[in-house]
Amino acid sequence: METVQQAYSSKAELYIELFGTSQQVHADDLAFIGKHLASRPGTVLDLGCGPGQITGYLHSLGVDAKGIDMVPEFIAYARASHPSVEFRLGSFESLDVADHSVAGILAWGSLIHLPPRDLDGVLAEFRRAMAPGGALVAAIFVGDEVAAFDHKVVTAYRWPVEEFSERLSRAGFTEVERLQRPSEGGLRPFAAIAAVAADGFSGAGERSAATLR
Repeated sequence: METVQQAYSSKAELYIELFGTSQQVHADDLAFIGKHLASRPGTVLDLGCGPGQITGYLHSLGVDAKGIDMVPEFIAYARASHPSVEFRLGSFESLDVADHSVAGILAWGSLIHLPPRDLDGVLAEFRRAMAPGGALVAAIFVGDEVAAFDHKVVTAYRWPVEEFSERLSRAGFTEVERLQRPSEGGLRPFAAIAAVAADGFSGAGERSAATLR
């Protein structure tokens, strides 16, 4: 992930120009995110928050939203643009939060650069942090098979939606809704999945098992 951090740091100014405000986010995406995270009675983590545009949007809806990203330039911009919101440097691979302490997690495109072999361990870390009944909203690029492609910033991966949903299930999440868009306007096929933390899933042992798979 250090390579990903360096790649985004080198293009931070352009990325902020293109995606730095919530007005630059598709209205359907904001509605989907708000539907599943705005009513959560607790902290919602925006992991890989980038310039903080969606973190700020959630905060405007009354959510106790906190943004985490590994790119210093993004965090600096987010803090300046949304001074009433907490942003900090960090990685979703190891969240600095107590077990079962967060009400929701947003991973909006932030998992696309994660090598497939590492996904189960990261999802297990999300599940460890999630309170019972908490919500996860994740957005991915879609393909017929798990495959790398040349993203404009750094190598990314496509996922079949059903396989990604199955990975969520193995990590202790239950899918509740899906948003999909085909390729349009030069954009790649996209899917967002909302899921909730399944009951009776302890988290700690499953994390170790998932990391070994």
